[in-house]
Amino acid sequence: MKLKSLLSFAAAAMLAVSMSVMAQAQAPTGTVHGHVTDPTGVPKGGGTVSLSTDGGHTYKYTFPVSAGGDYKGEGIAPGTYDAILRLPETPEGKFVDMIENVKIVAAQDTAQDIDMSRQAYIDKMTPEQKKQVEEFRKKNSEVMKTNQVIKNLNADLAEARTDNHDKKYAEADALMTKDTGLKPDGELLWYELGVAQLGEKKWEDATTSLKKTIELASAAKKPNPELIAGAHAALGEVYARSNKPEDAAAEYDTAVKINPSKAGLYLGNEAIVFQNVGNGDAQAAAADKAITADPKNPIPYYLKGQALAGKITVDAKGNYVAPPGCIEAYEKYLELAPTGQYATEVKAVLDATKTKVENKYKATKK
Repeated sequence: MKLKSLLSFAAAAMLAVSMSVMAQAQAPTGTVHGHVTDPTGVPKGGGTVSLSTDGGHTYKYTFPVSAGGDYKGEGIAPGTYDAILRLPETPEGKFVDMIENVKIVAAQDTAQDIDMSRQAYIDKMTPEQKKQVEEFRKKNSEVMKTNQVIKNLNADLAEARTDNHDKKYAEADALMTKDTGLKPDGELLWYELGVAQLGEKKWEDATTSLKKTIELASAAKKPNPELIAGAHAALGEVYARSNKPEDAAAEYDTAVKINPSKAGLYLGNEAIVFQNVGNGDAQAAAADKAITADPKNPIPYYLKGQALAGKITVDAKGNYVAPPGCIEAYEKYLELAPTGQYATEVKAVLDATKTKVENKYKATKK
């Protein structure tokens, strides 16, 4: 009986120990997360955050800090800890910062940042360290302000481009006039302003803005050929519409030299602009240049034929006489675009040139 009792007691003791271990293993734990920033307010990456119960002499838990300054820890027994920050270069037995009385609650996530820009931390720094922090904060504030201005200017620039595309020239003009005042060295701002003024037929203002674009873009560390050429082409349009055909042609030619990959586009637009202002000779000359640049584009052939068609005459026998190059240009257009948007018009002109003008005048008998 005595042996049996001892065995029963031992079994009961082992069961109690086992239940205690299971209870500890299943005890709910908490988590912690936070963000580390240096005295200037910038995220501080690298290093570790540890939880200690003896002021940083020993650590119960240690978690890595990401490159972006974030840390997270799991499986922490409930209790009150000190959060200890150490960096990779921190000497053994030392720490950079300590946040006291961090409470970890079972089944809860505790947010605990380690912000070294807090006044309590700054107060512990040397006068020289404080001076360095203040200088950095001032410089960083100026950079942030500049970045915000640039962000706003970029948003305005996108809006102005949309306005110009939608022919809301006055809106684009107002926006870019404001922004060129804020950033006088912004060549893209001057370009959009020039385009808006061109749309408003403000020839002098547009000339000034586009020349400013060319000046700034050409002086840049990495000049943008497309922007510079585009400004010359836009200036060419300004001159064409303000009755300066020779200056206009020179600007378009300059655009081609700067950005030859878009020669066909610039010269084709030149021919269209001269068509719009009714300058047939300049239109034909521009069309010839566009044909040379892109022989497979049917539009310049049409523009050349149309410009020359205005010079068709009638001879003494009633035959239509087209100037040299007119019929050939129209025929080439039909060859390249037999069902193009101008095909019907071109066929009508060609058919008409094959007929005679009927002379209905009858002399009076004496």
